This record gives sequence, C-alpha cells and structure tokens, in this order.
Amino acid sequence: MKKDIILAGVGGQGVLSMAVIIAQAAVGAGLSVRQSEVHGMAQRGGAVLAHLRLSDTNIASDLVPQGVADLILSMEPVESLRYAPWLAPEGALVSAAEPFVNISDYPDIAVVLRTIALFPKNRIVKAEALAKEAGLARAVNMVMVGAASPFLPIPAAALETTITAMFVHKDPSVAEANRKAFNLGRTAAS
Repeated sequence: MKKDIILAGVGGQGVLSMAVIIAQAAVGAGLSVRQSEVHGMAQRGGAVLAHLRLSDTNIASDLVPQGVADLILSMEPVESLRYAPWLAPEGALVSAAEPFVNISDYPDIAVVLRTIALFPKNRIVKAEALAKEAGLARAVNMVMVGAASPFLPIPAAALETTITAMFVHKDPSVAEANRKAFNLGRTAAS
C-alpha cells in the first residue's frame, strides 16, 4: 500500500499543521512516512506546499512525481488547481470552497469551483462555516483533514487521537473544537 498526497494552500492557513497531523497519525498506525515542504513566502499569503508519502514498505523519495498523487488536499481552490498535474487519473481532489484572495487578478471563484467539480473524485468543502460550527474559526485546517480522511489509509480514530494530542496542551476546549471540526469535515466529505 502506498498513498501519495499533495497538501496545498497559502501561508497562515495551517497546511504544514495538516501535514504533521496526517504524518504523525500514519506513524502511529505503523506506516512509513516521507515528507517534504515548500514554505513559499515567509509571510501570510505566500504559497505553501507539502508532499506527503505514506506506505507499508520503504519509501525512496520525499517528492510525489507528477501524475501519481492519490490525493490533493487544498486549503484554497486556486491552489488545488495549481497542483492538479500531480493528481493521478483515479486520485481525489479535496478543496476548501473559500478563496484566499491575495492577488488583484484572482480568477472568478465560480469558474474555479466548477473546474474542481469536473474531477471524477472531488470534494468541495465549506470549511469556514464548519470550523465556526465546531466553535473555533481557526480550525478550518482540521475540517479539511476530516474531509480528506476517507481517502487516507489511516483510521479516523488515529487521526482524532493525534489531533487531540497536538492541541490539548493549549487548552482542552481547543483540542475538543479541533476534534469536532475534524468530524464535521469527515461528515461533509461522506
């Protein structure tokens, strides 16, 4: 078993936190993990990309080759399309619906969302509303981990445990809101 994942978004959206959660849960589930990150600009608004490779055998490279990703998980619709060439024909594209408009010529969001909807396996998630419903507007990235979870080779319980462990030191209510956000995202993707 091998799963190649591209995680994308812009600075400040929690892309690297998503990669850490998935990677830690995968290690806890006994999988081998390789990860590579490109941070883009060192400020909010710059492109952020992570390659994440999970396997039950050894993994030779950190980078996902074009055309073989099993999953693109994106916090931002245009960023999901930027990395579409990495997606395998049978791969899934999971994107937040809300744009992060950081350029003056941002494309028409309706056209972007229609393009995402053309992919055979896609999920467009209204992540901001679900994070607010969970009680923590900043938990959008955990909504998206939940939305991606049906496409991951990791039990949902392992992802939940990892999320709780990551946030419980801040405040148990923050951990609970992130766990709830994960489950709302999981339900939305089903």
